[in-house]
Formats: sequence, C-alpha cells, structure tokens
Amino acid sequence: MPSPDLPADATGPARRRIRPIVLLAGAAATGFGALYVTGLLASGDDAVLAGTRVHGVDIGGLSRSQAQERLDQQLGKTWPEPVKVRIGDRTATIDARAAGFSLDSAQTVAHATRAGADPLTVIGRLFTGGDRDIEPVIRADEAKARAVLTKTATQYDSTPRNGTVTFEQGKPVPVEPRDRHSLDVRGAAEALNSAVLSRQAGPVALPVVRRSESPVDAAEVNRAMTQFARPAMSAPVTVTVAGRQIPISPVTVGKHLTMKPDKNNRLIPELDGKALLQDPAVARPLAPVTGKVAEAKLRPVGDRVVVSDGKTGREVTAKGIEQAVLPLLTRTGAARTAALAAKETQPKVTGDRLRALGIKEKMSTFTVNFERAPYRTTNVGRAAELINGSVVLPGETWSLNRTVGERTKANGFVDGIIIQNDQYTKASGGGVSTVATTVFNALFFAGVKPLEHGAHSFYIERYPEGREATVVWGSLDLKFNNDSGNAIYIQASATDTSVTVSFFGTKKYDSVEAVTGPRTNVKQPGSRPGAAKNCLPQTPLEGFDVNVDRVFRSGGKEAKRETFKTHYVPRDEVTCGPKTSD
Repeated sequence: MPSPDLPADATGPARRRIRPIVLLAGAAATGFGALYVTGLLASGDDAVLAGTRVHGVDIGGLSRSQAQERLDQQLGKTWPEPVKVRIGDRTATIDARAAGFSLDSAQTVAHATRAGADPLTVIGRLFTGGDRDIEPVIRADEAKARAVLTKTATQYDSTPRNGTVTFEQGKPVPVEPRDRHSLDVRGAAEALNSAVLSRQAGPVALPVVRRSESPVDAAEVNRAMTQFARPAMSAPVTVTVAGRQIPISPVTVGKHLTMKPDKNNRLIPELDGKALLQDPAVARPLAPVTGKVAEAKLRPVGDRVVVSDGKTGREVTAKGIEQAVLPLLTRTGAARTAALAAKETQPKVTGDRLRALGIKEKMSTFTVNFERAPYRTTNVGRAAELINGSVVLPGETWSLNRTVGERTKANGFVDGIIIQNDQYTKASGGGVSTVATTVFNALFFAGVKPLEHGAHSFYIERYPEGREATVVWGSLDLKFNNDSGNAIYIQASATDTSVTVSFFGTKKYDSVEAVTGPRTNVKQPGSRPGAAKNCLPQTPLEGFDVNVDRVFRSGGKEAKRETFKTHYVPRDEVTCGPKTSD
C-alpha cells in the first residue's frame, strides 16, 4: 500500500530518497540526547555546573546547599556594596545593607542551577572549559529603604529662606531667598531599588521636590539694599539729649537693626530700641544726662545733719530712641543728627524744702543694750528698720504702731517673749518693747510732748526705772507730738545686742535732764508654779512706785519741770517642772 505521506503515483525511487533523511534526523536526535545525558552525568544532577561564578565567587561543582553556604560566607556579609547617590547638587553614600538590600543565596543558586540545566549549556560544557558568570539575586526590604532615606533626608533637606538684609560689623549683607528642597522618599526608594537590582554604575539621582515658599524675592532684596541698608550703614548718626551729643556708629546700630517683610512682602527696617539703650556704646554716654529722679535726703553726720540735694529724673524710652534714630539712617551729612526726646521728672522733696524744715542738729540719742537672742535680733532690727528715716513735721503726731505696723510674720517679725498678765509668755513680735523704750527716752530728752505711753507691768532691770515703755498692737501705743517748732528726723539702728534711736531737729531748750526719785510703796513678790505646758521660769523682783522728773533748762536756768509717775507690780517667782513634796 502507498504511504499516505506520498503522492498516489509515487514510485519506489522516491520513497528511497526520503528514508535516509528521516533516519539521519533520528540519529542526530539520538546523539544530542546522549550528549545531554553525558553532560548531566558529568556534572551531577544536583550539582552546579563547574566554572559557575557569582560576583567572583566560584560555586561550580558544588551541591546546591554547599553553593548556598559558600555564597553566604564569602559574599553575603559584604555585598551589596554601598550606593552613591545624588540629591540635588549634593552627593551621599547609602549603605545598601542598612537600606534592606541583601543577597538571596538560595534564589541565586536556584537561578544558577536552572541556567545550568539548559541543554545547549550542558552539551557545550563537554567541549569547552570556560567559566560562566551568574548574576546574584537581590532581596529588597522597602520599609528599611524608606527608613534610611528618611534619615538621609533630614541631613539634606533645605528649609526655605526669605530674602532679607542683615547687618554685620556695620556692613549690610544681602540674603538671597531660597526655595524649599526636600527628598521624595517614596520616589527615592523606588530609584534606589532599581539601581541596586540593575547594578547601575555611577551616582543614582534621587528625586527631589522643590517648592518656592519665599514671599520676598531677589528684586526686593536689591531694592532694600539700595534704598535703605547701604545708606543706613554709610556713616554714624547723632542724637542730642540735654545739650549733650551722642554719636552712634553703624556697628552699634547694625547690632540692633533688622529688616522684615510687611503685609505686602516689602522689607522694612525694625530697630530694637530697648536693646540699643542697653548697649554700652549708648548707655555710657547717656548715663550722665539721664537717670531716675532722686529725692533730697537728710544724712546725719555726727551731731549735725547734712542735706543732699535731689536730682531731676530724665528718662529716654525705647520708643523714643527708635523714633529718633530710624529717620536719620537714610539721610546724609548734617541731617543725620536729631534731638532725642527725654521725659523729665522733678523730685518731690528738694534740698531747699528739707533745709527749710529746720533739721540742723542732734536733739537727743539713747541706746538700750540687751542679751543676745535670735528673736530679739530679728524683731528689734526689723522695728528699727521701719522707724529709721521718719520725718515728723511741726505739730504732727508720730505713732510707733502706725510706723512699725502689726508684728506679724508677713511684716518680718517672729515669735518672742513678752509680758502678759504679769508673767512671761510667747507671742509674735517679742522684743519690740525694747525699741519702744529706746524711742521713749529719745523723745524724753529731745523735750517733745508724749501723748500715749505705758510702762511694763513689772520692772525689767535693763531699762531705766520710770523711763520705759511697752506697746501692744490694737490696745497700747507710743505716741508723741512734735511741739519743737521744727521738723524732727528719727534715726534708728540696731545690732545683735543693742538698739539706738536719735532725734535730729532744732533744740528748743539748752538741755533736758531726768531726775529719778526714790522707790516707794515697795511690795515683795510671791512664788507660784508655772503652766504645765510651755512654762517660762521667772525670777522674783519687788514691786514699787517711782517718780521721774523731766527738767528743761535754758540759759543755765530751769525753764520747766514735768513729773512722770510709774507703778510696778511685784514680779512673782515662777518655777517650772514637777512639784516636790515637803
């Protein structure tokens, strides 16, 4: 039967021509397959073909696991290499491993094995000995790449800058506007990934976002330089105060001068007047003609009183110097000088007024000594501080309670020992009676009229008998009327163990003396136990009455005599501690 692949009229010779071709093709296929099998047998079906290299590391002839291990040891710890990038006009180097790029050794070996299984490659390896380079497979971690690029962006991003003018060492310096440049982290991550995977040579350009955010452009900077900054720094300006000329150099002005955009983005100058006034280059020459008002004062010197005249206050404000200096900066020559406004304040108390008071000499002085105690030091010192400097005009009444105030912690006083209900106890302001006694003796010998005073209920040895006083807030005061005909200045000072009070004015009498009479109506003290809680012991002392005469003398003769009568109750002995049986 004829072959179905041949024409029906085919003869024997035609069939004989086809058969050798088919047999030859079959023989070739059989030979190719044999060579392929031979190649596979030569290399091993699980082995990487000999001569295979990955980035210079030879893995040929190794099993897959061996090849992967070799790549991890020799290449995985050092590859991929750092990538050079360009951000705008700057360059940087990115650590590819820190950015999440790493060698995938398993996929690289698998790729090498698949490539090695190609029949032509297998057969070719039987007749050639050349090496074969395989591209490594890279694993990428996008999150790590973005993290590294975000950190890089903080170093290379540029903030926008307004165009402006600054002043340095008396010279104007133009500052050109600058756009905002920021790294496009998302786009940069994609570019970095593409570059690493393709092993791109040369710096990789990372995308940058540019935004123009400066409302002040270069043209406005040039205008400000020409119309204001250069003229402002061209020469000193001069201000005049109270006839005194004070030059201010460009260096000094420039330290406190800035230019800022207004609502129309036009640069305008701003001068820090407060800082300019405090600058030594301005403050020093201003000091002799400015300052706070000074009131005239009395200053006792020995037995006399010196009057220090007051001083007119003259104040220059920050706004005043701004208004004076700014207009001068764009002028030339003599026009760069202007008057600086100053507010004048006259003293309320003048030297002439104080001299008219008639405070010329020391009228009296008295000192009381006491044992050192912390509460006395505090309370006596505070009371003396509040009394010192009192001026009592003719006919006025002076009050210790009004002058010193309530003896509270807020007023500077602490708890101390006082006499209450004929015995020692603790209360705020203890020790102030020492000051009251000192004031009483000073007014006694100054010859002025006492209006209110009271002695302690029992006698205290450190005070002169019949010439002492105590005060109680709200019930007992020490007051006197200045009937000397001239003003009186009271000076008070204290140490840890004494207080001294002096009256200055004009003496009405040549001298004032004290004549103390004998003690009368003497009564002996008793004895009693103290309180169970917070007991203060008390030594006994007799009670008595005593009269003290105040004798006024003028021209060597007695002009007047006054008698002060004082009654003291006995000071009972007070004992503290457990009772003892007889």
